[in-house]
Amino acid sequence: MRKNWWKILAGVLLVYTFTAGLLIKVPSLGNLKETIRNMFFHVPMWFSQIILLTTALVYSIKYLRKPDLRFDIYAEAFTKTGILMGILGLVTGAIWATYAWGEPWSNDPKQIGVAIALLIYFAYLVLRNAIPDIDKRARVSAVYNIFAYFIYLPLIMILPRMVESLHPGGKGVEGNPALNGSDLDPMMRIVFWPAVIGWTLLATWITTLNIRLYLIRDKNLLHAE
Repeated sequence: MRKNWWKILAGVLLVYTFTAGLLIKVPSLGNLKETIRNMFFHVPMWFSQIILLTTALVYSIKYLRKPDLRFDIYAEAFTKTGILMGILGLVTGAIWATYAWGEPWSNDPKQIGVAIALLIYFAYLVLRNAIPDIDKRARVSAVYNIFAYFIYLPLIMILPRMVESLHPGGKGVEGNPALNGSDLDPMMRIVFWPAVIGWTLLATWITTLNIRLYLIRDKNLLHAE
């Protein structure tokens, strides 16, 4: 029980997020209306993705400093779950855009940046499968993962803010409120931040399950080190 407390916490926070997120009174901001409730799902998924990919980056750097296959396994697992959360974030964003912008995909710079970022990380998975040598695969994957991370951040956080975008935070936004921390009333805050923690813990839980599977898969290789 002591080891699993954070898993229980993840479940409790997500149940709270789904329940309170759908029932609390939310402010009416421009054309967002009731779709603002997606704030408790869409945005926390991106928070968790950034945390997961940052963790994967740390393990990739650790592998290059000390070639231990466990570090490569951890980096792979965190990256894969990060990709999953990115896909979920993209899907929930498309649903939100359907109601806020009138269509799920409008070639908005933020959408394009996210799509490119996900393709870069999909290429990471393809690269891993293309290299049969274990040590070479781990080394090349670590280097690629580092470069991918520092391309990914500008694509989703910097470039969309430098050009005209429908997405909140973009330049030239008219009639679309920039939903940020100041837009969250106290009632939304008590749901939003638990949602961030809940989604991040769930993603971490999924990652730990994958790590166990990968450690079993590569057990002989790890013993040979």
